[in-house]
Amino acid sequence: MPETLRDIVDAATRGEFPPADGGVTVVPQHDRRDAGVIAFTAHSVVFTDEDPEWVRAQLQSLDCDALAAAMNPRFLAAFMDRTGRTTDTIDLLAVAAPVPGPPSLALSELRDPDHPRVTRARKRRDEVRVWAVDGGVLVLGRGVAGRLEAAVEVETSVRHRGLGRALASAARHLSAGEPVWAQLAAGNARSVRAFQAAGFRPVGAEALLVAH
Repeated sequence: MPETLRDIVDAATRGEFPPADGGVTVVPQHDRRDAGVIAFTAHSVVFTDEDPEWVRAQLQSLDCDALAAAMNPRFLAAFMDRTGRTTDTIDLLAVAAPVPGPPSLALSELRDPDHPRVTRARKRRDEVRVWAVDGGVLVLGRGVAGRLEAAVEVETSVRHRGLGRALASAARHLSAGEPVWAQLAAGNARSVRAFQAAGFRPVGAEALLVAH
């Protein structure tokens, strides 16, 4: 079993996952910014600088399916109370291999560090880069455990034309040879379909807890 969150993330990009044994692995945070839970198939990873014994005691106190305990709302609420953090949602976690060559879209990089989209992205990621095309935006930056993460936005007026899929695909071309991750709201079926069509494969779920 990999020993650090980064090890676990890197292994997942290779299709190597924690054992599907119903267990929970607790590892330290990669950095101060990000804490949370990643649920793989029948095994969850809690990344936090809190006492691992506290985590295990909370999980054992729940009257629920042990396989779901780390994503149970009561555990997440206790986790947030303990750490003073918040979370927005539980995301579907997907990853895709890099693709050589330039993207098919004619993207323009936004180099203004004060651009609202760049400023917003930097609250959750490091080394943020943002590209724009008529009707859409692509963001690449380093998020949980330093992994390269992609996010896209498509304007309402140009939806249903394949732009979301094209932007997600472009992320694979612009990743400089490393895998690209995506956090997708499970209820946003349009976004999930776009990323899957662009070659991203689901590998788990993630509840990311951020500090105020």
